[in-house]
Amino acid sequence: MSEITAVPPKDASTVMLVRDGGHGPEVFLQRRVGAMAFAAGMTVFPGGGVDPTDGSAEIAWAGPEPAWWAERFATSEARAKALVCAAVRETFEECGVLLAGPRAESVVADTSGYQEARGRLERREVSLAAFLAQERLVLRADLLRPWANWITPVVEPRRYDTRFFLAVLPEGQRADGATSEAAEVNWRTPAAALAGWRAGADILLPPTWAQLVALGEFATTAAMLAQERVIEPIMPEFVGHNGGAVLRFPNGERYFADLPDVEQLRSVLPD
Repeated sequence: MSEITAVPPKDASTVMLVRDGGHGPEVFLQRRVGAMAFAAGMTVFPGGGVDPTDGSAEIAWAGPEPAWWAERFATSEARAKALVCAAVRETFEECGVLLAGPRAESVVADTSGYQEARGRLERREVSLAAFLAQERLVLRADLLRPWANWITPVVEPRRYDTRFFLAVLPEGQRADGATSEAAEVNWRTPAAALAGWRAGADILLPPTWAQLVALGEFATTAAMLAQERVIEPIMPEFVGHNGGAVLRFPNGERYFADLPDVEQLRSVLPD
């Protein structure tokens, strides 16, 4: 491998949206369209980069304050606020689920009346703060849980410092695939998603795989929400091995042992 000049990672938020199903907790997954500049064709959770307007204005807020989130994610209060706002915005943009309500103790039960605003948010014609203010909605930070922090390896031309959040699908709401970024969407148990990956039906990058493995340890969404996570940044690293390169990260040996074919191996190794 030639010497790499690392691109600074951009802040990003990803939300693992879960619900209780007949065979245990299910998680909402998207297969990204093939034309995406990052993770094209991959199966992922909803999420994306932090926008400059995220967290830049006063916002009606319920739940743990930015200082609490800053401590969990080991960052500044301003950055933590932007990450939480990005999590709420991206979840609404990408699957129509809105973690907000008319009061601090309520949540929107039907988001169909906000579809025009959803499109404007996705096109960056309006900020999250402006949308919530116009609709007199309160951001429900208490519906989110901090879960993990993964950073894209330095060899990648596009890098993200991604905070993973957990949220249960609010009662009455439904997640959809009405976004330009998803080729298809579905609800699956973590075990079924991992089985699909092992069978070659899905491509999972290590961070997605790792979260599905972790989620698979819980019998209910309530148990997921109740877990106190200790979050330490994880940045996979490529190291020389037998004249080539091996990607190292926690439980990486298990990940590569289960890879179904060479094509998926190429998707996570540098050119």
